[in-house]
Amino acid sequence: MKSYLLSLICLLFFCCCGKQPAIEEYLLIPHPVSIEYTSGFTKLKNNLSIAYTEELANEAELLQSYLSVNFSINTKMKPGSESGNIILKLDTSILPDKKEGYIMGIDDKITIKANSVIGIFNGIQTLRQIIQKKEGKWIVQKAIVTDYPAFSWRAFMLDEGRYFKGKEVVFDLLDEMAELKLNVFHWGLTNDQGWRIEIKKYPKLTEIGAYRDSSEIHKFGSNIFDGKPHGGFYTQEEIKEVVEYAAKRHIMVVPEVNMPGHACAAIAAYPWLGTSGKEIKVPTNFGVKYDVFNVADPKVIQFFEDVIDEMIPLFPSPVFHIGGDEVRYNHWNESPYVRSYMTKNGLKAPAELQVYFTNNMSNLLAGKSRRMMGWNEITGDRVHSYQKEESDADAKNIKLAKGTIVHFWKGDTALIRRTIEKGYDVVNSYHNSTYLDYSYEQIPLKKSYFFDPIPEGLTDDQKKRILGLGCQMWGEFIPTVESMNLKIYPRIAAYSEAGWTDKSHKDYNRFLHALEPFLKRWKAKGVKYDVAK
Repeated sequence: MKSYLLSLICLLFFCCCGKQPAIEEYLLIPHPVSIEYTSGFTKLKNNLSIAYTEELANEAELLQSYLSVNFSINTKMKPGSESGNIILKLDTSILPDKKEGYIMGIDDKITIKANSVIGIFNGIQTLRQIIQKKEGKWIVQKAIVTDYPAFSWRAFMLDEGRYFKGKEVVFDLLDEMAELKLNVFHWGLTNDQGWRIEIKKYPKLTEIGAYRDSSEIHKFGSNIFDGKPHGGFYTQEEIKEVVEYAAKRHIMVVPEVNMPGHACAAIAAYPWLGTSGKEIKVPTNFGVKYDVFNVADPKVIQFFEDVIDEMIPLFPSPVFHIGGDEVRYNHWNESPYVRSYMTKNGLKAPAELQVYFTNNMSNLLAGKSRRMMGWNEITGDRVHSYQKEESDADAKNIKLAKGTIVHFWKGDTALIRRTIEKGYDVVNSYHNSTYLDYSYEQIPLKKSYFFDPIPEGLTDDQKKRILGLGCQMWGEFIPTVESMNLKIYPRIAAYSEAGWTDKSHKDYNRFLHALEPFLKRWKAKGVKYDVAK
């Protein structure tokens, strides 16, 4: 009898256990703050209803599109309703101090709540990744997801000054950024080797500056060229299209127009912009070339004002990037006109002239309700080996304008602390950890994943000055979309998690597991990626 009862108890135990479906953990990039799994799955049938308020119409339409394109699930829209299979709801009590945060509950229905529209959008991106197919049906593991980012600035940068890619390529990159919750598209539109944005007052910028005869190949200084003309630019109408496309995906487009260096494409179009005044061609080899802007000439300052005036209506971003990197001061040192200007304005070193000019641009942008950003040379600190004499390297008598965002990429990381101590916000894009043009041997996937924008030794208050990070796709040696994608993917996913997920929640093996669905999707799309880990 005892044996029978024991067998019956065991049978009942196993039957009960068998009725409890196993928890299937989400494969998510970036990984959220917390997931509380509950037993069971929610089935996503055809003709799902999406309930939303008027403010969330764009997000509901994107969700409808994702469900249709990615899963062939038809949906019925229910504007103004709070009853549906999927409910999108704004609620000021949800994570009130986390603008991009959301809470998603998956039970008999799916509810995404947030205190802002962008929070709802981020929840939708998470939902896209957790839908899976089981026994021919689309299902979602039941859970409660609470999520918000570690950093507010999570950028991907595309340099098109070197190689023009075109808006369809940019649209595709923006779609990938959206799913990975990257929220800043840093768009390099000018460089020595090309000017890519239409400025109607200066048509030669694109008639001449957007085209070069050939392109250097293999590596810097190879002196080997492909012999193929290259060029292209965005009309102002195309710029508007890209900015609108990004805005619908809650991505801020930050334009970069290089000044006072990386100026040769503009000078090729209008030689009076340069310090030497000489006519030059758009360079065909890469690296810093030929000449810089003559910032001592009032006509050149007027040129910048005119360019910015045409760009401001195109880019609603509160931030405008002026570049400011790799200015070769020998061009100014060799100019009697510039030296006279420096003496007149009490500037003792070319670095001080750069800061003086940069501050003029800051004031100009501030008058148009824009905040200036630039690479960390704009601080006047020495960061390059070619800055040999201290008098040519450090700005000692003039300070960078308040409110500037310093984009750190080069030099000792102690400069970050020094910059913060002076009162500036910093975006950390340290080249040895975030430059996508570097090989996987230089920056393997694991190094990308574990990049921490906050260097060691900062106080809690100083850490607040680190806005986040950027990963940069510099364009010198990516002539094709395929060659570009091999550099970007899968590292862009690693930077996504570096910017979103708190380092205490990082797990590289979990990340690699979560990366597998991305690799399958990219392969299906025809995206070439590097599998180096």
